[in-house]
Amino acid sequence: MFIDKNKFFRNITIQTCSSLEIEKALFCSFNYLRRFIPADQMTVNFFDDRTNEAVILASATGESSTKCNIRIKLSEKEKQWFFDPRVTPDLVLLKSAERAPIAEKFLKAFNKPDSSFLFLRLRIEGVLKGSITLRAEGRNRFTKDHLQLFSLLKDPWTIVLNTNRQYQELVQLKELLADDNRYLRKELERHTASKIIGGEKGLKHVISMAAHVAPQNSPVLLLGETGVGKEVIAMAIHQMSPRAEGPFVKVNCGAIPDTLIDSELFGHERGAFTGAVSQKRGRFERANHGTIFLDEIGELPLPAQVRLLRVLQERIIERVGGADPIKLDIRVIAATHRNLKNMIEKGRFREDLYYRLNVFPIEIPPLRHRKNDVEDLAEYFIRKKSQELGIYPPPQITPAALKLLKEYDWPGNVRELENLIERELILHKGGRIDLKTFQSNALNLHQSDQENFSGSPLTFREMVYRHLTQVMNLTEGRIQGKGGAAELLDLKPGTLRHKLRKLNIPFGRKKYL
Repeated sequence: MFIDKNKFFRNITIQTCSSLEIEKALFCSFNYLRRFIPADQMTVNFFDDRTNEAVILASATGESSTKCNIRIKLSEKEKQWFFDPRVTPDLVLLKSAERAPIAEKFLKAFNKPDSSFLFLRLRIEGVLKGSITLRAEGRNRFTKDHLQLFSLLKDPWTIVLNTNRQYQELVQLKELLADDNRYLRKELERHTASKIIGGEKGLKHVISMAAHVAPQNSPVLLLGETGVGKEVIAMAIHQMSPRAEGPFVKVNCGAIPDTLIDSELFGHERGAFTGAVSQKRGRFERANHGTIFLDEIGELPLPAQVRLLRVLQERIIERVGGADPIKLDIRVIAATHRNLKNMIEKGRFREDLYYRLNVFPIEIPPLRHRKNDVEDLAEYFIRKKSQELGIYPPPQITPAALKLLKEYDWPGNVRELENLIERELILHKGGRIDLKTFQSNALNLHQSDQENFSGSPLTFREMVYRHLTQVMNLTEGRIQGKGGAAELLDLKPGTLRHKLRKLNIPFGRKKYL
């Protein structure tokens, strides 16, 4: 049968470019092609060099077409077959699949092992973009005339595939940008209007130190008890630095399971482990051109400490399951309430990592050492929590209640004060805040302290008993959750329950109603 190749090329190009959706374009192209070549299936493919896989993007039969993501892992020999024209020409006719292992893999993916096969590489300026294949059931189904006709699909399909890949890359970049925006929006919501209360009083020295180090890229180590506001200081350093327009990414090192910490920090490639169905960027990669805040750095497992040391030294990471190094431009701020030197002596923290992080240490004083900030903090939390709870106008606090707050030692620091204000506002029924419930607990605490000074010293067991009793009264028996006794005491809930049972101290909401 005579075929006008110019007419064929024009018509196949029209069919190939008939849709922006690659599976629809493939269906139109294949159904026109079937008029001249006996075939049962056509696919369009590309090579993913990150995973060393041939990827089938779309497949068409005479009845339908589908967009797919079938991935075929290639050996080095098969990779050469796919890529190298010196091993295999760009246009190939296989009368049976046994002659090429990669063809067998393609056919196995569709459960059609006994087939003939046409293969055409698609290149732009010598760079391989992908391939198209044609399959017919049975052996010896294709001729050299079919091969020459099939070769005319090269130019239109190279353009379509290249355009589709560029479009997919733009979609992925858009998704990454949207993902970053969602993540950063959540972070910004947590820090909106975050003012450092005490910056002109008890935290004046801390703010001065932060301002000195902010313009530099040196690591900063924030030290202080739980609840003193280390994250707020870290955010202030970021905002005063040249990186203020970049991301601020927080990592709670104690909240990530050991099995997931590498994936969370450094990201992973698709297929790196069971459940890794797509590529994921880690926290370090998200913080590129910005600041990463490693809270509770003392909780980081030793293997992860080794990898963190490499990041600090070389500013390079590798995703789990990946081989390509990723260069980073980040500022590292770490924080801990633990004594890292003691942990070094016990072999729980690397000494070389400590000296990498401890370039510029800043000690944040506990709230009991800056009592002048208590009034400002209380008023700030009343305004903030009233807005969150929908209480308008914000209630005032009585002078007697303020005096009581200043006399209390705040073992839970600023976080404990914030939780107390929130609890009082939830129970608030109008008028001014007088802290009657808290006043009773604090009075008992004060009286106990006076007794201790006037009489004989308490035993360690007695001191622990009294302190735990006071904290349980303060939290009304609640162990877990925000503002619970476990958080205030910096203990695991199970450990705290064990101590309470051992000392016969009641706990639980029902015990304190």
